[in-house]
Amino acid sequence: MLETRVRRGGVPALSGGKDGRPFEPYRAMDFDLTQDQLDVQKLCRDFAEGEILPHAARWDENSEFPLECVRKMAGLGLLGLPIPEKYGGAGADTVSYALAVIEIGRADASVGITMAAHVSLGTSPFLMFGSEAQKQRYIPPLARGEQLWSFGLTEPNAGSDAGATSTKARLENGSWVINGTKAFITNAGTPISGGVTITAVTGPGTNGKAEISNIIVPQDTAGYSRAQPYKKMGWRASDTRELSFANAKVPQENLLGERGRGFKQFLDTLDGGRISVGALSVGLAQACYDASAKYAKERMQFGSPIAKFQAVQFQLVDMAVEIELAQTAVLKAAWLKDQGRDFAKAAAIAKLYSGEVSRRCANAAVQIHGGYGFMEEYPVARYWRDCKINEIGEGTNEVQRMVIGRLLGF
Repeated sequence: MLETRVRRGGVPALSGGKDGRPFEPYRAMDFDLTQDQLDVQKLCRDFAEGEILPHAARWDENSEFPLECVRKMAGLGLLGLPIPEKYGGAGADTVSYALAVIEIGRADASVGITMAAHVSLGTSPFLMFGSEAQKQRYIPPLARGEQLWSFGLTEPNAGSDAGATSTKARLENGSWVINGTKAFITNAGTPISGGVTITAVTGPGTNGKAEISNIIVPQDTAGYSRAQPYKKMGWRASDTRELSFANAKVPQENLLGERGRGFKQFLDTLDGGRISVGALSVGLAQACYDASAKYAKERMQFGSPIAKFQAVQFQLVDMAVEIELAQTAVLKAAWLKDQGRDFAKAAAIAKLYSGEVSRRCANAAVQIHGGYGFMEEYPVARYWRDCKINEIGEGTNEVQRMVIGRLLGF
């Protein structure tokens, strides 16, 4: 697919104008990738094809967390790709990171989300909101991939309505005492998990709204426990669990960022996370296209490969077109972030559209494969199972439309 990058002066910020138009006029654009970005893309593609793709079906079938593969990714610097070198990362830009997630996700969505959740949700909050002491303490082992870190936002009764957080943390004798439950948390129970950063109610707040703060909880904290992994429809090789806190006690200095700013902090965190989930969706959609194009050229019906039939060709063409547009949307959002510009709307658009594209591509892939697409021996069955969560995680499609609508001024 077309490899894109937009440089300064290229695509304008997505913002509504006073005349009611949703977008500003486009200026000159340059879609070339830099050599560094091409090198990252090739590194990840080669690694994915050699170290992930041959094992993905087995990991999925056995719900096996691919620990050795993750350690190899760490050795290549992929778990700290966009983290500054001063903290042990590779210092790459967000465009490079998005390209990396696309390539890893193209081989296996479970490995892709393990990487994306660790970087965008686990490590990035330390970089964005942590004190220098916290950055120096926590980021280096995460950037080197010696540990994985989690982000604990969702609860059994607080999903799209994340502000309804019921987990509580009270300050007592210089420590935060935490009680509550988190649900659907990625990377919290692996052999190399280092801990989780959670949102918790830390006071009554103002205007009738609870005061929400972010608190760092290391893995060995007494009173912090992790349930057995969920039995999932997709992403079976990733680690996803419910977390419980029963008078779990951490030092007062484990507050991440300013007290009472947790709601704003997790919204900012999700903006970046939407770029990575969008990239994951693009990779999965590309995998659907790759498998379908190959199958269509080999499958014979009525004396010809089914790729010769327009009914099949049109499905492949639609897949290719939508993947092109989804990738462009994701890389545009990444580029805006790299330029220090407002990228919230672009990230929401990219996440929403690419998630829907991955679902449409997975559906078309199964259809093109016919009865074989319904069989687990063909990878498109796994792709179909993996794609649905892309329309739920990091904010559902409905939430994305709410976010975009608000940013359009409605």
